[in-house]
Amino acid sequence: MTTLPPGISLQGRRVLVTGAANGIGRATAGVLGSLGATVVATDRSPLADVTAALRCETIEGDLTDNAFRASLFAGPRLHAVAHCAGVLSGRPWREDEAWQERFHRTMDVNVRVPLELGAEAIDHMAGHGGGYLVLVGSVAGKTGGTSPSTPPDYAASKGAVHTLVKWLSRNAVGRGVMVNAVAPGPVDTAMTRGFGMTESLPLKRLGRAEEIAWPIAFLCSAGASYMSGAILDVNGGAFVG
Repeated sequence: MTTLPPGISLQGRRVLVTGAANGIGRATAGVLGSLGATVVATDRSPLADVTAALRCETIEGDLTDNAFRASLFAGPRLHAVAHCAGVLSGRPWREDEAWQERFHRTMDVNVRVPLELGAEAIDHMAGHGGGYLVLVGSVAGKTGGTSPSTPPDYAASKGAVHTLVKWLSRNAVGRGVMVNAVAPGPVDTAMTRGFGMTESLPLKRLGRAEEIAWPIAFLCSAGASYMSGAILDVNGGAFVG
């Protein structure tokens, strides 16, 4: 087995990945495992095939449930947490009869959960000597979206995530926990299909989940030991600024 450089090796490290059943979360679990991490994958969707494919620990549950979320930090030490779970509705908001309920649901999952999960992760890792927390924002949180079809609730929620990264970092860095995020552009996952924006992108293609997973994995490693409060743009040139 090839020995990885200390800056990127995750051998002997336990890393929690949320939203691991599909998309960016599943790709992140795979990349972290390839770097030697013991991956703890969680999602509200079934994880049986993830367990078989990646040979990782799995815990199924809903992150909006406070008791379930707290249980994730009740076991052995976690050295890093990659929070990839989130929701996005493709239906135009003015045509959505349940718009207000949808708005509150988006804010609950995309803003409240990362705040509370982040605070719990920081307390856990700080109590064990430090660690790394990575959130997933979006280019939509910086630009309002890559097309007029970007839902306003999603864009607003991801802008809030970017602010949370800075707030959490200020509360965590002195305790040995580095807090950062990635801001993906449009990525080819089940959540984003159907938006029809490929031709408007500089590379004329959507990103691949693995192209977001590698920067997330870096932010979970010792290579990012002097980074906190940063939001890495990973968008194929869709946004520069």
